[in-house]
Amino acid sequence: MPAVLLPQAFWFRAAVSCPRVAGVPRLDDSGPLLDLPRTCLVPDLEALEGREPWARVRIGWNPEGLGIAIEADGLGLNAKSPNRPEGFATVSVWIDTRDTRNVARATRHCHGFHARLTLSRDRKALDADVEQRRIPRATADAPIADPSLLRHRAELLKKGWRLELFLPADALNGYDPDVNRRLGFAYQISDAERDDQFLGVGRDFPVADNPGLWSTLELKD
Repeated sequence: MPAVLLPQAFWFRAAVSCPRVAGVPRLDDSGPLLDLPRTCLVPDLEALEGREPWARVRIGWNPEGLGIAIEADGLGLNAKSPNRPEGFATVSVWIDTRDTRNVARATRHCHGFHARLTLSRDRKALDADVEQRRIPRATADAPIADPSLLRHRAELLKKGWRLELFLPADALNGYDPDVNRRLGFAYQISDAERDDQFLGVGRDFPVADNPGLWSTLELKD
């Protein structure tokens, strides 16, 4: 069998339905931040490359912003080293509020958000540091959001972990669902023990700085 030179995801750009979800983020600090329903589940594309997914992503929207939830299976060997400087796991999310398809460099409407998950010393709790970072090679930078705007909640599960993240409209330059219902979207979920998980093409391509490689979110009522 001839070697596969390009991943299957290279040949198309996924368009993912993103349902409207009222009442998020939740204000009660004692429960889930989002608790997104199953209708918000992003389709798994790992099977295209013959891989089993180890994390599931849900995303929903409302006029206040975007809610993203990642639930991963297992803790891996990193759980034995809670003091790793790079964290227990990392999550990166990219959003283009204009879904620009014909550019290879980010614009002022493109945003990159990054979460570093860390385990407590007793390995019984999970925390996250979330920030927005400038996108390399951008023709113009989106405004950098104050980290205090980026609401998030991380927790250990019986057989894995969960990260919930809410990106408010104030942190998304150009976010206006009344005018535009299509957003560029990409993610990368990583830990040291497993292959990185992407939506679409992965590490062999410049996903972090080329919005032309991102998928599309279609905001639905």
